[in-house]
Formats: sequence, structure tokens, C-alpha cells
Amino acid sequence: MEKAQWSSHISFIIATVGSAVGLGNIWRFPYIMGKNGGAIFLLTYLLLIAFICIIPLLCELFIGKIYKKDTVSAFAEINPKFKWFGWLCIITVILIPCFYFVVGGWILNYIWIFLTNRIPDNFAQYFSSFSSQVTIPCFLSILFLLMTSIFPFRGVNKGIEKANNIMMPLFALMLIIMAVYAVTLPGAKEGLTFMFKPNFSQFNSAMVLTALGQALFTLSIGMGAIITYGSYMKKDTNIIKSAYTLIFFDTLIAVIAGIMIFPIVFSFGVTPSAGATLVFISLPEMFAKLPFPSITGLIFFILLFFAAITSGISIMETAVASFINQFNVSRQKATFILSIIIGIITIPSTLSFGLLSDFSLNGKNFFDFLDYTTSNILLPFNTLLICLIAGWCIKGLWKNEIGENFLGYSFNILLKFIIPVILIYVILSGI
Repeated sequence: MEKAQWSSHISFIIATVGSAVGLGNIWRFPYIMGKNGGAIFLLTYLLLIAFICIIPLLCELFIGKIYKKDTVSAFAEINPKFKWFGWLCIITVILIPCFYFVVGGWILNYIWIFLTNRIPDNFAQYFSSFSSQVTIPCFLSILFLLMTSIFPFRGVNKGIEKANNIMMPLFALMLIIMAVYAVTLPGAKEGLTFMFKPNFSQFNSAMVLTALGQALFTLSIGMGAIITYGSYMKKDTNIIKSAYTLIFFDTLIAVIAGIMIFPIVFSFGVTPSAGATLVFISLPEMFAKLPFPSITGLIFFILLFFAAITSGISIMETAVASFINQFNVSRQKATFILSIIIGIITIPSTLSFGLLSDFSLNGKNFFDFLDYTTSNILLPFNTLLICLIAGWCIKGLWKNEIGENFLGYSFNILLKFIIPVILIYVILSGI
């Protein structure tokens, strides 16, 4: 069977940006930046993402382009002993949607309440009541799973590529509209100052560690998604240019998300370090006080929906591609089997805020356990192994793909020695 390919370089960039741009940019990035000093965190994040995180990103793109295979098959071809690592990546991308799609279900619910203008008086009370229910949150999580599964089911060009080509431009348009609206609010200047005027006295090693973890999370590194999307690239694609294009747009979107959120936050006197509740409690309460609250809230949560589903598509596709080749099944059957597996694990994750709230693993409810284990341990660990395999086990990778020049030698030193040490530190801190 002929290997699927992106129809154009632009489609590859849009799809890969769609993979990287997700809840990590709109939900996670602003509140983490708020908790870590604003502008100084942003500056640290930009430096790390441009000079450190580019290395594992390039590795995944190189592996995808060179071997033209799914994640499991690619590592098995490098060395049959590495096949288990390919499966570890697949386990990771099966576990991530089991909590990620729960948040997707919450987003669908908020789209509904703003669409029907059923805005609660107290969002803190509303969110607690809604998330602790059994039927509706489970139904919406499974609905989000099914909505995501449609696109891998239809294939690379008719499904994944078409979805990203429509959703990502709409996402960008909505984000810009919301950001422009936010900077016109009273107090916007204070929000922008917090975001762009660094206070160097707030710089510390813990903040650097947090910035690195966020950079890895937002670029979808360590789960095999970039390998899978890279395997659909055409042979003449310039990988280095593509990697920096991806980083540019992913970072630009994260920064615009901050421009959208911080002026609103400062306009209403909310602390910028409000935490993960910022999106589902603090921001909706602020939207309710703005002119045209239904429209503002609806645009924001549709924006969040596009971010969540484009990343969800890439996560699903990574596992689907490996299932197709490893079990010799059709794309449709692979998508169906994975949807059932993910759906079964998603149910207890959804119930973590109600029926199963007393059940804990390592002191965390099931939802938080999946989130913490994948984000803080598996993704950095997988990234570490990708760097070690690419640096020490693929002969001539940097010479063949970059060249024997300053850039190539720098890449080689970072890949083999510096990045692994940093990642080991991140993993130990996470554990």
C-alpha cells in the first residue's frame, strides 16, 4: 500500500502546528506564566524552545522522514531491540486522551451554556456541580472522543489534513479577534506590562525547569506524534526550516493567547497566578461581566475546542498508524479499536471529580494521576530515549541531515550530551 503524504508543504506545517497547538497553549501556558513571573518566564521559555527543544523536535522529524514508518516500526527498524520503546510512545498517546478528552467534554458543555445564554451566576459552584455529575460529563467526554476519531478514521488527506486546513485558520482568526478585543479593555496596559516587562529578580532554577517542561508539552515532543506526521512528509521537505516554522507559529499562538488573557485578568483584578481554574471559573466569570457575554464566551470556548481537537487528532493518529501496521488491520478498524480502549479508560477519569473522587493513586485522583504521569514523567523520559537513540544509534544522522558544519557539530553535542543531562534532571524532579 502506498504511503500517505501531505498534499503540500503548507498542509504539513498547518497539521503539525495543529498538533502542537492545543490546550497547552491556551489553557496551560497563560496560568503557568502567571505563576512564574510573567515576562521573565516568557523570555526563558523563548530561549529554551529556540535553542534546546529544537533538538528533540528535529530528531522526531528526522526519524519520521528517514524511515517513513509509524512510531513502533520506525524504532524497530533502527534496532529490533527498540521496538518496545515505540510501544511505550503508543501507551503514552493512549493515556493522554484519557484525561485530555475529559477537558474536551467540559469545553463542549461551556460552548452549550454560552450558545444558549444559560450563564450561571456562580461559575465556581457551577463547575464543581457539573464536573461531579456522572451522566453528562461522561457523555460529553465520549462525544469529544468520537468527534476526534472521525478524522483519523477518514485518513490523512480526507480527514486529518482537511480538518486542520479548516480549523487552524478559523482558530487563528478567533484568537486574534479576542486578543484585539482584550487590549481595548481598561487595565489592559497592566496586563501587557506584566507579560512583556521582565523582572530579572524573579529568575530561578525552578522557573527554568517549569519553562522547559511546558516547552516539551506544547510541542508534542516525546509521544511519537511528530514522527508520525514527519513520516507523511515529501522527500524534498527542508526539515530545519520546517522545525523553526513550527516553533515560530506555536510560540506566536501561545504569546497571543497571553495577550488575550492577561489584559482581561488585570481588568477585573484577578491574580494572574489563578491556576488551572482560570479557564473554567475565573475567565467565564469575567466574560459574564463584559458586554455581549454570550458572544465573547462562545468565541473563546470554540477557540479552545479547535485547539483541543486538532491536538487530539494527532494523538489519535499516532496510535492508529502503529495499530494499522503492527496488527495488519484497516485504518477504520484501528480507529474503532483505539476509540473503545480510550473510551473505557476515559470513564473513570471523568468520574474522578464525583463518583470516584475518593479513589487515589499515589495521592492523586485518576484524572490527575494520568495528567502528572504522562506530562511529568513519560513525555520527558520518552524524549530522553529519542535523543539517546538518535544521537548514539543512528549513524551519521547529523552529518547526513545537517552537514559537517558549525550547526551540525552544535546539534551533535547538544543531542548526545547536554540535552540528556537536562532531561534526566527534569525526570528526577518529576518523580
